[in-house]
Amino acid sequence: MATTPPPYVPQIRLYQEWLARERGLRFDSYDALWRWSTTELDAFWQSIWDYFDLRSPTPHTAVLERNVMPGARWFPGAQFNYAQQVFRHVDAAHAAGFPAVISDNEKCQRRELSWPELRRQVASLALHLRAQGVKPGDRVAAYLPNIPETMVAFLAVVSIGGVWSVCAPDMGTNAVLDRFKQIEPVALIACDGVSYGGKDHDRLAVVAELRAALPTVRHVILHTNLAQEPADIDRALELAQPCDDFHTATARNDAAVAAFEPLWLPFDHPLWIVYSSGTTGLPKPIVHGHGGTVIVAMALKTLHNDVGCSYAPNSWGERYHWYSSTGWVMWNAQVSGLLAGTTCVIYDGNPGGSKDKPDWTVLWRFAAREGVTFFGAGAAFFANCLKAGVDLSTCGDLSSVRALGTTGSPLSEDAQRWGTSQFAAIAKTEVQKDIWWCNISGGTDFAGAFIGGNRELPQTPGRMQCRLLGCAVEAWDEQGRPVTDAVGELVCAQPIPSMPLYFVGDTDHQRLIGSYFDMYPPGHGRRPGGGDLGKEAGAVWRHGDWLRIFPDGSCVIYGRSDATINRHGLRMGTSELYSAVEALPEVLDSMVVDLEYLGRESFMPLFVVLRPGLTLDEALSAKISGAIRTALSPRFVPDQILQVAEIPRTLSGKKQELPIKKLLLGQSLDKVINREAMANPGCLDWYAAYARQRAGATPA
Repeated sequence: MATTPPPYVPQIRLYQEWLARERGLRFDSYDALWRWSTTELDAFWQSIWDYFDLRSPTPHTAVLERNVMPGARWFPGAQFNYAQQVFRHVDAAHAAGFPAVISDNEKCQRRELSWPELRRQVASLALHLRAQGVKPGDRVAAYLPNIPETMVAFLAVVSIGGVWSVCAPDMGTNAVLDRFKQIEPVALIACDGVSYGGKDHDRLAVVAELRAALPTVRHVILHTNLAQEPADIDRALELAQPCDDFHTATARNDAAVAAFEPLWLPFDHPLWIVYSSGTTGLPKPIVHGHGGTVIVAMALKTLHNDVGCSYAPNSWGERYHWYSSTGWVMWNAQVSGLLAGTTCVIYDGNPGGSKDKPDWTVLWRFAAREGVTFFGAGAAFFANCLKAGVDLSTCGDLSSVRALGTTGSPLSEDAQRWGTSQFAAIAKTEVQKDIWWCNISGGTDFAGAFIGGNRELPQTPGRMQCRLLGCAVEAWDEQGRPVTDAVGELVCAQPIPSMPLYFVGDTDHQRLIGSYFDMYPPGHGRRPGGGDLGKEAGAVWRHGDWLRIFPDGSCVIYGRSDATINRHGLRMGTSELYSAVEALPEVLDSMVVDLEYLGRESFMPLFVVLRPGLTLDEALSAKISGAIRTALSPRFVPDQILQVAEIPRTLSGKKQELPIKKLLLGQSLDKVINREAMANPGCLDWYAAYARQRAGATPA
């Protein structure tokens, strides 16, 4: 006789029940729980350590040794390794019959990677890297797509104390070198090419360029991602010589592999290097630590994203999918599912089909085939599904989906209502009649989220439900005063464990301070629960987003308050685009603004000043777009290119990107810019006229 499974219990409720049982702590609202978590930092983060049974062979002597930003030191004395936490689940998950990774791609090359096979391949590659001289603290660069091999490579590198850094193969050579040159890797793990949008893209020439431009690289491993036939594999490996074959490096299966254990490392040992967008120069190489990254990921993924362990009775069969490329921090977020024993379901390819045959049902059909329970993607993906008129009833059996996740840019009300109504129309479970949206906002900067979801709170289309536990997030005005129900700068007034350890090459921490901590004076707003401390406490974290916190605690992000370009879930700094455009002999100067904004269609114009006598025509526009496509990515090709007489600049020569962005978003000229601070205020009239034209006030 069949038994009905017990009702699903949201993960955050299980945590609160544990707090009541083990700590005697009960809260009458989420707001009360959040305030406790952001004022009693030691008690909260110790509870996360204990709740998830995190382990160390040596005890920590404190939770937060000193509350200062930057420079907070968490769990001193503890030892950790990301791969150790992953491998804890191998036996139990495998015994329950669940794979570690399920993958597919545009060529329908579906694969499953079991937990024991994941561990074996990681151990084999780790021993190979160690034999090549890779030591703890050495940096290993990867040029790989969103495939299981990339997860294996990551875990192998970090298991021996190496520091991981990955770039996506859809990024151009210059963009990759801007990142990898700064970190001086000793090894490079690369692929021969990728498939995207129905086309194969050979990357062997790029691999050769990377090797030539990275003199610190002593060892190269090539994964033949495109080549499938033996002769083609041999040819690719021959062209990439000297290199080792990834398949061979992960094929070892002997006593040493069986006995392999990841190294126990200091809690704050460097884990990976991710990159800022390069808004004001080269992308900043941001270093995060093992322990801080893991403890924040466990709290985010489980409590707020409501993603459970696949072999836990309450979340039996959990399958977690978040579409991403390896060039976006959501790849890191996807991998973190393994930390909790969750099956990760990944797709490599274009979620919108090809140019010739656009198809925004690709990921939905993939999710239906694989029984995905949590379906995440960039907000732009859901907007494109809405525009394309996707009908989920044609996409297969989606009855397993119980949560939708979004990030990368603000999700519009229209897109959220579309998804909600689609699931209501195909609902086979109670939860699908009003599908839960886990809309989150965070960043590469701290490998986490500040704002996100809570399955037990009400949801309002276009809003995120709450500030996350442990994140003392507020909206501040220009004077540093917290505001409610008004738009302000997003700040985090208390440290969290995954904030950066440092930037590579930033010996005096001035780049780190300038990136997050120099807007408001040190000590201001630094007392837990509100108020000031002395300057020695450091400054609050200023994130660079416009935030509005509503009286009920829900939040809206209104886009970036700096000049980052955020296109289709991939973030890039304006300076990288300028490097590509202004290298053309025809272009003297340029400026780009990204009008990504809540409820508005994404639109990115590029303004160019050309050499005297030249006029922007179709050929030159195509040349500019081609330069951007080659150096960065097709995602950053502008929607419109306009010839202008001048780029507005400050007296110190800085391009006025943010004021022009505000102008084009409908704010008045006199409120967004100070003419007296400009070197060329006369040029503003043209931009004001263009803004009126964009708004429809005057004929185009």
